[in-house]
Amino acid sequence: MTADTDPADDQGAVDLLEPAEGVPPLVTDRAALADAAAALASGHGPVAVDAERASGYRYSARAYLVQLRREGAGSFLVDPIACDGDLAVLGEALRGVEWVLHAASQDLACLAEVGMRPDTLFDTELAGRLVGYPRVGLGPLTEHLLGVRLQKGHGAADWSRRPLPADWLTYAALDVELLIQLRDAVAADLERQGKTAWAEQEFEAVRLAPPPPPRAEPWRRTSGLHKVRRPAALAVVRELWESRDELAAVRDIAPGRLLPDAAIVDAALREPARRDELVAMPVFRGRAQRRLADRWWSAIERARALPRSRWPASAMAPDGPPPAHRWGDKDPAAAARLAAARAALAGLSERTGTPVENLVTPDLVRRLCWAPPEAPDAATTAATLRELGARPWQAELAAPLLAEALLAQPPEPPESSASSAPSGTAAQES
Repeated sequence: MTADTDPADDQGAVDLLEPAEGVPPLVTDRAALADAAAALASGHGPVAVDAERASGYRYSARAYLVQLRREGAGSFLVDPIACDGDLAVLGEALRGVEWVLHAASQDLACLAEVGMRPDTLFDTELAGRLVGYPRVGLGPLTEHLLGVRLQKGHGAADWSRRPLPADWLTYAALDVELLIQLRDAVAADLERQGKTAWAEQEFEAVRLAPPPPPRAEPWRRTSGLHKVRRPAALAVVRELWESRDELAAVRDIAPGRLLPDAAIVDAALREPARRDELVAMPVFRGRAQRRLADRWWSAIERARALPRSRWPASAMAPDGPPPAHRWGDKDPAAAARLAAARAALAGLSERTGTPVENLVTPDLVRRLCWAPPEAPDAATTAATLRELGARPWQAELAAPLLAEALLAQPPEPPESSASSAPSGTAAQES
């Protein structure tokens, strides 16, 4: 274990079943929201922030509950839906205050949607990765570092449900109950390992990260798509996926709850000739699916009416280097560079106690090794890493090792036995 704690310490963890000050009342109107903002503004130190979404139940990624806690102010549970989706007054009250979140990249977008954007950030999950803890979930970290076991069980619940059950609110309040103490414990380990500057750069990169660009062909993420080979059948998958996605967005329902991916793939493979054949298939014969049968059959008919020129390609055009397992055939020199780079970063990970993917992302390493700079010295390699998105600390730490790896050459092919044997021997064997 590379962290400064021992798993054996967890055996004495104490269960935390209720917040020390009790579960706060749910903030559901503008007056209560203004009171919460005033209280938080009068507190001191960082503020713990969390948000609950309804992933797997809703199409949108909006926040259905926001939890906050600050010393001198206490804890608050805020219902963004009841507050018209506008919590900007909380964001203004916390200007200049450090926000502490766990796995911040999961929550920042939905918080920004309700008007809450941090000026400075501390991410306990990301910090835990840099330190090298073997488990970085909120529960395991709280057990390891604080000796307290949090209540579990509602993280994947349907938080769009109203009214919210009392035990869910208890769970939500506990998520921020110890987050500031956890932040302090992880920060102390960062400081001991000399990684505070690393963490600060990582936190700022997360805070300022733009939304991911839309995928070129999002339907290709359909589970089980690898079973569908023919372009005509892929067209059916695409039309069904897009029809489902359109309806899911309108109804704000998770797409898989309207029609499972497995049913889409099944329809593409079985090729029903008529609507009644479609509704006789598993899943499609269900009551909910029969009500949508016309929609799904129309999607299939649209796909079949497409000319060949509009069929999807068998595979999506690559964005970046080819899969690494093909490099040996396509470009043996690139394969040698990648193998050397991976070995060097594995050694660096071992020495620093930080996972390889946090030192330099695998995608960045592949791009560097596939198309290296012309003069791969340490300075040029560091500049290339930064252009590809690496943080300054990553470029400074990894560039010397990667610059050396970029000089790696593929092994010489072994000489054939015929060419290496004495001419007389070869003549006799022939």
